[in-house]
Amino acid sequence: MEAVKLEIRRPQIVNGIGLEPDPDWSFKSLLSELDSLEKKLNLSSSVSLPFAKTKSREIYGEKGTKRSSNAFVMRVSDEEFEDSEGENEEVRDRGLVKAARFNCNEFYFSSDDDSDDQPCLDVQTYLMNEVGLVESALYELTHEHQLGVKEEIRNTISALETDLMNESEKSSSAHTKVEKYREARREVERKFDVQYQRRVAEGLDNHLTAVQWDHELKSQIEERKIRSDAAHEEAKRREKALQEERLRQEKAKAEAELQAKLKAEEANRAALEAERIAAKEAAEKEAAKASKANTSEVPQTEASGGPNATSSRVENDKTNKSELAGNMLRAAESALKLERERLQKLKELEEINQSLRSSSNQNFDSTGRLIGRLIRQISGNKDKVSTQASELVKIFNNPRCPQTISIAYFAQKVVSNCESPSHSAFACAHVIVLVTSQFPQAMDLVLAEIHRACIYTVPKHISYTKSAFESKEAYWKVIGYKEDDGKIESTTDYLVRLDSYMKLYGALVQTEVAGCQNVHGLKEGWAWLARFLNALPANMYTAVALYAFLQMAGFALFRKYRSQFMKMLNFISENFLNALRSQDDPDLRPITSKIQCYLEDKLFLQEPEGRTLQSSLLSNNMAPESDYHGPYHQQSMHFY
Repeated sequence: MEAVKLEIRRPQIVNGIGLEPDPDWSFKSLLSELDSLEKKLNLSSSVSLPFAKTKSREIYGEKGTKRSSNAFVMRVSDEEFEDSEGENEEVRDRGLVKAARFNCNEFYFSSDDDSDDQPCLDVQTYLMNEVGLVESALYELTHEHQLGVKEEIRNTISALETDLMNESEKSSSAHTKVEKYREARREVERKFDVQYQRRVAEGLDNHLTAVQWDHELKSQIEERKIRSDAAHEEAKRREKALQEERLRQEKAKAEAELQAKLKAEEANRAALEAERIAAKEAAEKEAAKASKANTSEVPQTEASGGPNATSSRVENDKTNKSELAGNMLRAAESALKLERERLQKLKELEEINQSLRSSSNQNFDSTGRLIGRLIRQISGNKDKVSTQASELVKIFNNPRCPQTISIAYFAQKVVSNCESPSHSAFACAHVIVLVTSQFPQAMDLVLAEIHRACIYTVPKHISYTKSAFESKEAYWKVIGYKEDDGKIESTTDYLVRLDSYMKLYGALVQTEVAGCQNVHGLKEGWAWLARFLNALPANMYTAVALYAFLQMAGFALFRKYRSQFMKMLNFISENFLNALRSQDDPDLRPITSKIQCYLEDKLFLQEPEGRTLQSSLLSNNMAPESDYHGPYHQQSMHFY
């Protein structure tokens, strides 16, 4: 409620005191003014007034407690205020303030000095006489000011309560948010702790697994090394025994041949002497007859030429046969020597195995079937190759079957498997290297089987001559054609098999396995290429053999020999290919084009497909070697 301000039109002065109060007075100033007015009234009047006071106003509360004068509160009932409101309007219109009656229910005004010693137990009311205009104006002003102050206090309290409630709600909300945030942070930290502990546990487990695997690998390597050393020593011992036995046999053979030669020479001399005597006797008889016959007849001894002519004809026949053999067989002498040695070892092994089979009642065919099955299961997978090699080594060390028989089966099966469509040359070469690293004597036997199956792995070539062979079929049998039910295979099938054998040989010489020694490695492959280009002619068979070898071993030979290998390729381009083109044979054009593309496109810079073994199992449709062989099998008919 707004404070009511008094508007007095004409200021009046009673006894020298202005009746219009200052509208900006404070309550304390108003009380001070009232005190001063009472003093002036008391001084100006000789008669004591009803409101004459000798002491300042003392205010007591309902319970008798003394209050400060500054805390003066005036109460007016609403009914009296409404009744007096009309009258006050009239008074204000006249410029006067009418005295009003009011009742102070809560305060007790005491003018007695003895009242300070006892509490006000009852509220005493006094009949108030009419007061002056000043008192009435002051009352109205005080009442209005009190109402305004109450309303302001009430509004302020209400606003403060509202602000306090809002602040309390905000504080509660903020506190709730803080608690939720703390709980969320604790949950996140707990999850982070669990995750971190899990990671630590996983890392520790991985580390322990790696350490365990490393220890197992080291133990396996040590065990393999021990077995390899033992096998190497055993192989050395056996090789030494075989060499001693071979030397003994060769010595005995040489002595036997020497004795046979001496006997033959002795028999030859005796035959020549008998022939000479017979010829002399015949000449004498002819001379005796000549005297009787016509002197113009030619003597038989002169026509025959005598003993010297006979020996001359024999020597000429031997010379012609050796020249004919030299023209038929084209190969380096060192290659032929190595072939003879390997075939001799294979022959000796077969004789030993034959004697073992004869002396033993046991049938070893099951071992051969097991080895054949393991070789057929070889694929271009690293784990599979390692597993198959380990199984083969176990079979070689099995005391139930003699090792020589197991090695012979291995050499036969690994070479015959080349003709399988699913054959993987690189994977098979890895198995051969892994096995022969522990059994070095098996390498010569494998090579002997390869030489027996394909003469171009020696390398050597036999040319066809009518004087040396009864027919073309006889020649084809000599160079490796197969005969089935009396029928010779086609040249197409033969070239396909030749390509397979040469790819196996090329893959073998370039195979390198960590921790294993390839006893027939790149050095032997380089020697093969040099012997091939120096001794063999350029034709369909040699061209197919050369192309298959370069496909498999060219990449590894270039990486090792670089410029020297490039010289080899230049020699092939300038000599071998020109020799093929000079024959002007339509059947040679496809293979000539393939070799030329290999050289011009520098395919030896690209690693052959399937050379690097896969580390995970793949399906048969994804096996690299089958894809590698497929195009050649489909295009092999264009070679001729």
